[in-house]
Amino acid sequence: MSMALKQVFNKDRTFRPKRKFEPGTQRFELHKKAQASLNAGLDLKQAVQLPHGEDLNDWVAVHVVDFFNRINLIYGTISDSCTDQTCPVMSGGPKYEYRWQDEHKYKRPTALSAPKYMSLLMDWIEVQINNENIFPTNVGTPFPKCFMQVAKKILSRLFRVFVHVYIHHFDRVTQMGAEAHVNTCYKHFYYFVTEFNLTDHKELEPLVSPFLNAEKLNT
Repeated sequence: MSMALKQVFNKDRTFRPKRKFEPGTQRFELHKKAQASLNAGLDLKQAVQLPHGEDLNDWVAVHVVDFFNRINLIYGTISDSCTDQTCPVMSGGPKYEYRWQDEHKYKRPTALSAPKYMSLLMDWIEVQINNENIFPTNVGTPFPKCFMQVAKKILSRLFRVFVHVYIHHFDRVTQMGAEAHVNTCYKHFYYFVTEFNLTDHKELEPLVSPFLNAEKLNT
C-alpha cells in the first residue's frame, strides 16, 4: 500500500478495532499464507482457492475476519460523509433498501439510517467472530454445525457495505485516490464468495451491472 493510501487508511479512521490472529496458531499461519498470495500479485481467482490439505472451515474463518477488518476500514474512511442526514436509509440506490433485523431489539426488519445500520452490523459481526463457540481459536476444537450458515450471513451483510459505498460514496473514495484499493478488495471478496457459494446471487445483483463493471471494477 502506498504512503498516500496509508494516510487514508489509518487506524484513527477505522470504524471498529481490527481483529487479529494470534501468532503461532494455525489460523495465523493460514492468514499469512493468504496474504502472501495477495502480496505476490497472484491472480485473485487463484488466490481465493482452498490450499491443498487445508480445512475449508478454517479457510473461510480466516477470510471472514480479514474481510471484516478490510471493509470496516473502508467504511471508516467515508463514514464522515455517511450521516443520518445524507443517508437516512441504508440502501444501494433506489432499487435496494436494506433493513436491519436481529434477535434482540429489532426482531422485525426495520428501516434505519446507513450509519445506524453500519454500527449495528459491525457490533453484531464482532460478537460472532469473538464467540469461541462459533469461531473456535484453539487447534483441534471443531467448528459447530452452524458455522457455515453464520459465515454466509456475515458475508452477505458485509457485501451490503460495498453496495452502499459504491452507490452512494464512490465520489468520496475517488477524491481520496483510494478507488484502486477498494476495487481490489471488492474483487477479492467477490471471487471468494462465488468460489465457495457463500452469498446468494440475488444479494450480489446491485454490483454486477455493466456500468459498475466497466466504470469502477475494470482497474
